[in-house]
Amino acid sequence: MAIFDQRGQHVNYQYNAAGNINIGSVQNQMQLVDELEKLKSELSKASEAEVIDAEVFTDADYQMSKAIQQSKKPNPDKKSVIEHLKNAKSLLEDVTAVGGLVTALNEVIQLIVNLL
Repeated sequence: MAIFDQRGQHVNYQYNAAGNINIGSVQNQMQLVDELEKLKSELSKASEAEVIDAEVFTDADYQMSKAIQQSKKPNPDKKSVIEHLKNAKSLLEDVTAVGGLVTALNEVIQLIVNLL
């Protein structure tokens, strides 16, 4: 059994602490948009906790917004949605504190390949 002494450490942000993001349950376009909006909200929470640089947040938030806009269209361009999400993911990959968000973006990208 491993014991980790975390005294003196402060956790400012915990990915999806409420547990409300469930990418695996997405079965249609509307549910996809809902999950993308939840991920975008998580991105904002990470920014508010100052675990993401303001410039990185601005760029990643823009990419998430574009992916959501495209996903809401009657006939979304799958390639465009995936491209925006990959851009957001690449902006966040070096931010250790948002590793869960990067993993979720990977899951969403795989989902879109099969869904849209």
